Amino acid sequence: MANVLIVGCGGIGCELGQVLSEQGHEVYGLRRDISDIPDGITPIEADLSNTNLPFPENLDYVFYMASAGKHKDVAYYQAYVSGVKHTLKNLQNQSLKRLFFISSSSVFGQSEGEKVTEESPTSGSNFSTKRLLEGEELINESPFASTVVRFGGIYGPGRTHLIDLVQQGKAHCMEDVYSNRIHSDDCVGILVHLLNLNEKNPKQVESLYIGVDDEPTLSCEVYEWLAEQLNVANIEHLEPTENSRLMRSNKRLSNAKIRSTGYEFKYPNYQAGYSELI
Repeated sequence: MANVLIVGCGGIGCELGQVLSEQGHEVYGLRRDISDIPDGITPIEADLSNTNLPFPENLDYVFYMASAGKHKDVAYYQAYVSGVKHTLKNLQNQSLKRLFFISSSSVFGQSEGEKVTEESPTSGSNFSTKRLLEGEELINESPFASTVVRFGGIYGPGRTHLIDLVQQGKAHCMEDVYSNRIHSDDCVGILVHLLNLNEKNPKQVESLYIGVDDEPTLSCEVYEWLAEQLNVANIEHLEPTENSRLMRSNKRLSNAKIRSTGYEFKYPNYQAGYSELI
C-alpha cells in the first residue's frame, strides 16, 4: 500500500482521502484548518505560504488540490504558483511514484462550441487561467512523473448552486452555449482510478486528462430539465452577447481519454447526477 499526501485537503480531498484510506493506503491531509479532516486521514496543519512545510517522509503519491479562496489574482498566484513552488521545494528529497495536480477545464478558451480534447490549445487570457497554467507548467517541469487533471464544472453534495438558483427563480440561461460538468464522486473516482492504475503499470498513466462526464450539454437544456424536476416556472432564456459568450466559454469537452483507461463513470450525465441530489 502507498503513502499518500493530499495538499489542500478540502471537500473533494477529504472524500479522496477516505476512499484511499479504506483501500488500505496511508493518507495525510494538509490544510490550514484541520478541524474538518475526517477519520482515516492523518491531519497536517500548515499554510502553503510557508516555504518550509511539514511533509511526511517516504511519500509515494502527492495530490496537489489547493484552491484559491477568492477570485483575485493574488489568491490564484498563492494557490497555484507559490504554493506549488513551496510544495516542490519540500518534496525535493522524496522519490514519488507520481505527482497529481488538479486543474480546471477553464484553461481551454474555445468559445464556438468546438469539441475539445487534451490536445486542444489552451488560453491564459485572464489571471485565473494564467495562474492555473503556470502551476501546471511547474508540475510538468518537476523531476517527478506527473499528471494534470482538468475538471469541468463540479457539482454534488454541498455543490448545489445551480439547483438553488432554479428553486429560487433566479436562474437564466444563455442560448446555444454548451456546458460541461462532473459529479464530485466521479472526481474522486478518477483520481483513485489513476493512482491504482499507476500502481499496476505507471506507463499506462499519461500526463494530462480531462475530467468531465459523457455529455456536454446546452446550458438551457440542463436548466429546463432541472426546472421540470423541481416544478419551477419556465427558465428565462437570454441571447448571448459576444462578450458573455467569451466569458462563459462555449465548448464540448471530451472524456474519451480517461474512459480509454478503463474508468467507468458513476454519473455519466447530468440527469443521473442531479436526480440523486434533488
